[in-house]
Order: sequence, then C-alpha cells, then structure tokens
Amino acid sequence: MDDQIELCHEAPDAEEYTALRLAAGLSPKDIAGARIALKQSIYVVTLRGDDGQLVGMGRIIGDGGCFYHIVDIAVHPSQQGRGFGKLIMKALTDYLDANAHPGSYASLIADVPADQLYLKFGFEYTQPKSVGMYRRY
Repeated sequence: MDDQIELCHEAPDAEEYTALRLAAGLSPKDIAGARIALKQSIYVVTLRGDDGQLVGMGRIIGDGGCFYHIVDIAVHPSQQGRGFGKLIMKALTDYLDANAHPGSYASLIADVPADQLYLKFGFEYTQPKSVGMYRRY
C-alpha cells in the first residue's frame, strides 16, 4: 500500500467493514447486522489508501445525548505501527470534545494492549467501581 492515506467520515460498506475487522483480529460480524449497524453510527472515521482500500476505521455509537460508545477501532495489520490508531482516536475524541453534552458519558471496551492508547486520550479504567460486561449472541 502507498504511503498516502485519506481520512474520511463515510461508513465503509458492510463487506469491507467485516473484512477489516477480521484482518485486524476483531470478532466476526454478520453482514446483514453490519449493514444496519453502520447506518446507525453517530460518527465514523475511515482511513483509505491511494487505491481506495479501507486500511483503518473507528466509530461512535450511542444515543447522541447522554451516552457515546467508541467501537470498531481497527487498523489493517499491513498498516499497523504507523500511528493510524492515534489518528483515528484523535478524530473520534475531537468529535466528542466538540459535540458531547455536559455530563455525558463516553465509554469503550479496550483489548490489551490497546488500552495503553486509550489512556493517552483521557479514558480511565472503571475498576474497581464498575466493570465492563457483555453478552454475545
């Protein structure tokens, strides 16, 4: 891939989204579910190479007033280590800084060692006061 990367704010299509997630080591997602989910995003950041190939992304989902959740932070393995995760997180947190309402809550679930990146953007561990929980279907 070329060194030229374009930052965009349009959601990828479901097929390239699911492919990037798998390549980056994230859990697989159903294509039909992905089509619905991507349309419901509050804010999307994508990174594309000169060839238009999706090389990274991140999204904010939530209710847009009180709760925001950062998801899908992914960078293709061929492009990792170039600061693209930081670029994505900066764009997402800049959006929140400009648009989140006072008293709102932004959250994310961090895979280790990515938690170290999120700490740099002001995110804190919830333990011992609270813990993240999930239920997979």
